[in-house]
Amino acid sequence: MDPLETRLETRELRYFVAVAEELHFGRAAERLGMAQPPLSRAVQQLERRLGVCLLERNRRGVRLTGAGEVLLQEGRAALDAAAAAARRTRRAGGADRPGGPRDRLVLAVKAAASHELLRKLLAAYAVEPGCTEVEVLLCGMCEQEEMLRDGRADVALMHTPWNSLAGFDSEALMTEGQVALLPAGHPLAARKTLSLAEIRDVPDLPLARWPTHGTYAPGPGPEIHNQTQLAQLIALGRTVAVVPDSARSWLWAEHAAVPLTDAPSVVTHIAWPAHSRSLALACLVRTATRL
Repeated sequence: MDPLETRLETRELRYFVAVAEELHFGRAAERLGMAQPPLSRAVQQLERRLGVCLLERNRRGVRLTGAGEVLLQEGRAALDAAAAAARRTRRAGGADRPGGPRDRLVLAVKAAASHELLRKLLAAYAVEPGCTEVEVLLCGMCEQEEMLRDGRADVALMHTPWNSLAGFDSEALMTEGQVALLPAGHPLAARKTLSLAEIRDVPDLPLARWPTHGTYAPGPGPEIHNQTQLAQLIALGRTVAVVPDSARSWLWAEHAAVPLTDAPSVVTHIAWPAHSRSLALACLVRTATRL
């Protein structure tokens, strides 16, 4: 093993990441709650040990070098992994809440998605000999990945093509088509099928815009923050949405769902960190694959 790998301490990475994100030693020191001189010395010592220049310093400020960009990316991942390990360890020991059980799984699920699958999974898992308590953590669009990486969740139901499974182990559980959700009184609602092109260019009914990692794509349609908002806007005739077929479970009388002939299939996966050795999690995954 390269001996340098053992010399990177969490404290040093935290110092460097703060400077790299702020690009200012004074602001980074304030953020870390420390004086600037020891912070500058710590970064300089890190550069000497690594044998590379991480930051270019001049009168105009601080700029990351190519090596610094790499360490910023890797350092963030390492700090996230350390925080995740701490969260999961505390959860396993019941230290994350007073009087909590000694073992508990947190399952991240996108709000309003996979209703029937989730109900069947929780019911089937509850009678397994190796089961433990499952806390369902409802989240927004594409948030499951972040929750798995930072330790807020142990396992998640994720949906491709929207969620990334990179870095996780996973099992596919269900594949379904997509539908257009329209106001029930709209002329297109009477159609048996629609194409994506037909719903993209409706002058009075712009497509709803969902966030991807907190960012909305440009367009005339409304920015959607949650299911209730979406349902209300569709009922009012303000937008149309493309959603998995299973979304029919929460439709209102004012809604209509029309199958889309050319929308990509949605695959629901159960995903978990690749390094997990939790027996309770393994039992949950086995239960899910048998549904």
